[in-house]
Amino acid sequence: MTPREKLLAEAAKRILITDGAFGTEIQNWKLDEAAYAGNLGLSYDQKGNNDILALTRPDVPASIHRAYFEAGADIAETNTFSANRISQADYGAEHLVREINIESARLARSIADEFEAKDGRPRFVAGALGPTNKTLSLSPDVNDPGYREIDFDTLKDVYREQIDALVEGGVDFILIETVFDTLNAKAGVMAAIEAGEALGRDLPIMMSMTLTDLSGRNLSGHTVEAFWAAIRHAKPVTIGLNCSFGAEQLRPHVATLSKLCDTLIMVYPNAGLPNELGAYDEAPHTTAGLVKDWADQGQVNILGGCCGSTPAHIKAIADAVKDLPPRAIPTPPVRTQLAGLEPFVMAA
Repeated sequence: MTPREKLLAEAAKRILITDGAFGTEIQNWKLDEAAYAGNLGLSYDQKGNNDILALTRPDVPASIHRAYFEAGADIAETNTFSANRISQADYGAEHLVREINIESARLARSIADEFEAKDGRPRFVAGALGPTNKTLSLSPDVNDPGYREIDFDTLKDVYREQIDALVEGGVDFILIETVFDTLNAKAGVMAAIEAGEALGRDLPIMMSMTLTDLSGRNLSGHTVEAFWAAIRHAKPVTIGLNCSFGAEQLRPHVATLSKLCDTLIMVYPNAGLPNELGAYDEAPHTTAGLVKDWADQGQVNILGGCCGSTPAHIKAIADAVKDLPPRAIPTPPVRTQLAGLEPFVMAA
């Protein structure tokens, strides 16, 4: 079976579980700059460069992957959210992008296979692509609305470099996550499609949007319906939401996607909203109770956590939904659907 077929087969049996936050878990290790930098000889301060730990302290991401699998996760996301040429430029580590992604993917793959060998339950690895710190849709200069720091082809090439390395490391899927700019996501989609064509096989894409206001739009202004219309051609194996707010605020937008999309719905919200110190206080049982409501209503196929979530949150979610049936994938009517900031459906 291909990874797509295998995931769909498992998702037909039960609600699957993806892992939780990496950044906040890494912060709990309280690593100093030397731990991040290792012996790579980089001239920039590396503290906070979570992705580079695949090369300098692989025991840290390995420990986190294991903790999430032990908590009940079926899917591991690679620790590569910022492992691209643009983001790594902030650390003077652009030349290490390929190596970081290969090693991060290999690490997640080896631990996923280790857990699958123990009990025979399939485990999956999603190669995580963050949005970078650039935007194709918006100008960073209020006095020059037409200015862009980067163009589409450049961003596509940045993503292609990362995707090729993740595939070499053994990922099952490419997860384009925390999409605040739909055009950035489309560059990632094109890079993934081209990478799959070069491989001569299906390279499944997972898509996950992040909302920046309670009306349900991302930073580039697109609603969840418009976002789906913009990326549906990529035939993503999952679509959904991550980060954004806590589960309570995502409720209406999860319901919208559940009715609209003819693919798996994957949602992994923050553990509530951050407090005044930027920490997350929502207890595991609270998060689990909120996302269980989506499962009770048959709206989700895969659940997990984003910022502030821990292995305890993932275990609580897994326990809460273990006996609930997964969402049935709908068959929407065939309509021409176009995307502006709002969707436009051309009715028959």
